[in-house]
Order: sequence, then structure tokens, then C-alpha cells
Amino acid sequence: MTEVVVLGAGYAGLKTVRDLQKQSGDFNITLIDRNSYHYEATELHEVASGSHHADKISFPIVDVIDTKKVTFLQDNVEKIDCDAKTIQLEKTGSMSYDYLVISLGFCSETFGIQGVRDNALEMVDINTANQVYEHVLSMMKKYRETKDANLLKLLICGAGFTGIELAGAFADERKRYAEIAGVKPEEISITCVEAMDSILPMFDRDMAQYAMDVMEKRHITLMLGAKIKEIQEGKVVYTKGDDDTTKFVEAGTIVWTTGVSGSHVMETSGFAQRRGRVVVQSDLRHPNYENVYVIGDVSAFMNPENDRPYPTTAQIATQMGKHTAKNLAHQLKGEATEVFTYNEQGTVASIGNTHGLGKVGTKSLKGYPASAMKKVIVDKSLVDMGGLKELLAKGRFDFYH
Repeated sequence: MTEVVVLGAGYAGLKTVRDLQKQSGDFNITLIDRNSYHYEATELHEVASGSHHADKISFPIVDVIDTKKVTFLQDNVEKIDCDAKTIQLEKTGSMSYDYLVISLGFCSETFGIQGVRDNALEMVDINTANQVYEHVLSMMKKYRETKDANLLKLLICGAGFTGIELAGAFADERKRYAEIAGVKPEEISITCVEAMDSILPMFDRDMAQYAMDVMEKRHITLMLGAKIKEIQEGKVVYTKGDDDTTKFVEAGTIVWTTGVSGSHVMETSGFAQRRGRVVVQSDLRHPNYENVYVIGDVSAFMNPENDRPYPTTAQIATQMGKHTAKNLAHQLKGEATEVFTYNEQGTVASIGNTHGLGKVGTKSLKGYPASAMKKVIVDKSLVDMGGLKELLAKGRFDFYH
């Protein structure tokens, strides 16, 4: 029997499995992930702020796969050998494959800045998002004892999508944090430190300005043009503009959201990669291996308009998964593969539960309509990843508040 192995149950990997398992044929699928669940990575900020429990944005993998066609294995991938057609797993050991889909996801990128790993919190999965939330709560409780005002300060490194969404979620919960600390809500400060002189370069100036205005109204401080040089305990060291003089800002909670790279397994396995991403062929296969697909956050699929890789998003990962399942079905039948074309449908970011901005098709959205659209997108993803059952159990239907 032909063995298809899929590494990673994120958007790309799980979509591949869910579509391929519908095909008939003499093949078995093995899905491997370090977790027993799939989670909506675009909603991690809500877990990190405490707006939602982790169960709201995750579900067991075995609930959404056909166990007659798919074997799920919870394990850590350590190394891939495409020449030998083997994978080295932490607990299971070595296993072989006929076709391989590498969709191992992302990890936080430090850019070599000292102290990030030791003194800042990551937000890259359910566990780290929970750690952010638990840390915030511990700082609020500790303030009651010490009255150290720095414990009331929440500082986010980076004002990209992840950073502003986390800031907005923190703002939603500001009143609750204040009650725990025994202070007024306005005493809970939220700050984003950003190296660029503006935010959200994927939008036009009007949209970016709108986002900054919303953040100002929500009492979120933006420190633009602040280049982070080091993270010390409770302190972010930075320079401003062309001045090399270092300054610092203190905070009890420091969250690192400045960037991501593909899984370290790509480098460990000897792939030609940059920041954990491998440039793939037009059909999403590895350029040297016709039986290996590289998709999601570990894939660099080039945009022909600017010869740069498309950004890694849940949207492109899901489309890659769907296309990979189609191409695998072709290969299993001895047919030619098809070229992948990315259909960008738009981008929406939330700045809290009822504020947002984005672009869907050619239409720009601001405020409540954008926040409602973000929830529609989450619901669509739940259908893609888990079906109607998961939508009804986990869906975002709070469109009016």
C-alpha cells in the first residue's frame, strides 16, 4: 500500500489530509503532529489576553479525520531525509514514506537580538499563548503586594498584525486586569514598540492611519521608529532614528511578536532554505524531489509580480493544502500535477472584539464591519479544518458585540 505522510496538522497539513482522505485508492495517510489538536493560529491573541479559553480555538485532530484512511501519530519530527525517504521522530524512531507533505509550521524569529529567548514571552502556539495570559495575571496579582507600577505595563514588541491584534485584545480585557490588580483601568498601560516609522505597510496610508487612530482612542501607545537592541529582564532597550544612544522602556509583561520563520527542522535536515522556508516549484513540490511537497509556513512560493515569496498566512496555507491534496490524487493515479495559483481574497485584522480594518477583494473595511468580517473568516476556517460540527461548537457568532 502506498504511504503518504503529512508532517504538521496546521492549516496546510490538515487541509491536505481532509481533502485527500475523500479520495478512493490503495493508499494510507499518516498525519504527524506534536500536538493532539489543531488550533486556529489567527486567534492566539485571544487566548493570550484571556478573551477566550484555548478550547474555543482548538479541537482534537482525531475528531476531523477519517480513521479508516488516516493514521494519526502524536510525535516530534527531528529530521527528514528525502534521499532515503525517511523521517526521524523523537518517540517513534525512523519511518519511511512514498509521498511526503512537509507542513511543519512556524517558530518565533529573534533576528539575533540578545535576551529575547530569556526575557520575552512568545505567542506561537496554544501553550505559549496560555503562558502569556498566566504571566499577565501573575503580574496583576503581584502588584497588589508590591505596588510596583511596572507590573501594570504590557509591552508588545512589534506592531504587525499579530502585535496590534494582541494589543486590541489586551485593551478588551483591561478592566478585568485592573480589578485583579486593584487599580483603575487607565492605570493598565499597553505599548507596542515598532522599528518602522509606520504600521501595516500592506495597507494604504489612510488605512494605516485609521489603525493608529483606533489604537490611540483605545489608549494603546505606539512607539514607532524604535529599533530594539536587547531585551533585559523587565526592560526593552532600543534606539530611536539615527541616534545610536540607547534608551529603555520597562514593563512587567514583554511579548515578542516581531516575526516568524519556518520550522528549524528544515535547516536541521539540510534543505536549501532561508529562515526555515524552501523555495518550491509551481506545483508546490520540492525542486529536487517529485514525491515531496513543501507547504505552509516552511514554503516560499514566489509571487511572479515581484519575484518575492508570498507572506505566510492561514489563507495561503489553506489553499496550498487543498491544492496539494489535488496533486497527490493526480500522482497516485499516475497523472500529471497542476500548477498552483494563489487567489488572495483579502486581509482583515482585529483591534479588539468590535474594532478592525482590512481589505476584502477591492473593498476596504473599517470598524465594526471589519471586526464582523474577521469572525466570518474564522468561521470559514473552522469549516475548512473541522467541518460543520466544529463550526457549531467553536464558531464566532458574536457579531453584534
